[in-house]
Amino acid sequence: MEKVGSIIFLNFLFIICLAAPLMVQSTIENPRENIDQWFQNLPHAKQKLTRLHFYFHDVVLGPHPTVVAVANASHTFTSPTFFGRVNIFDNPLTQGPEPGSKLVGRAQGLYGFTSQEEVSLLMAMNFVFRSWKHNGSSLTVLGRNPVGQLVRELPIVGGTGVFRLARGFVLAKTYFFNASVATVEYNVAALHY
Repeated sequence: MEKVGSIIFLNFLFIICLAAPLMVQSTIENPRENIDQWFQNLPHAKQKLTRLHFYFHDVVLGPHPTVVAVANASHTFTSPTFFGRVNIFDNPLTQGPEPGSKLVGRAQGLYGFTSQEEVSLLMAMNFVFRSWKHNGSSLTVLGRNPVGQLVRELPIVGGTGVFRLARGFVLAKTYFFNASVATVEYNVAALHY
């Protein structure tokens, strides 16, 4: 009987694997047509300013880290600024500073320690939103983050979904920091169409 159950389960998985591509459809019927239409309407579109506020949770140590080191230079561990280290992350973005606060999205990207004089990061990340009216949209941030400063400003260089052609800036302020976790408050000002 157990063998029959295994065969039925394997057949079910096989059918799902075959049918999955048929069940997944793009929300855009003709992507080329959609893009052309979007750009045709752009001169008449009104620019919008969206302000967002959330918290970024960078978990380095513990049972469920959200950041991992992917590269170190030969001298990274003797450098007081960790110069040469590169980390990749998939961090939760929450409405409040508590880790259990409502999840609004994820910050996905990488940061490298780029200064030999102070702890400063080059950050390349996407804020991928999973709630609010921006669900499925993202903002791309690329810039220098001198983490020792009270407030850091990083540029928004693009976006997707409702944030197509976004530009603007984010202000980052460390809310909490220890050897295991960093919680950073983000205030976002994004111009988009």
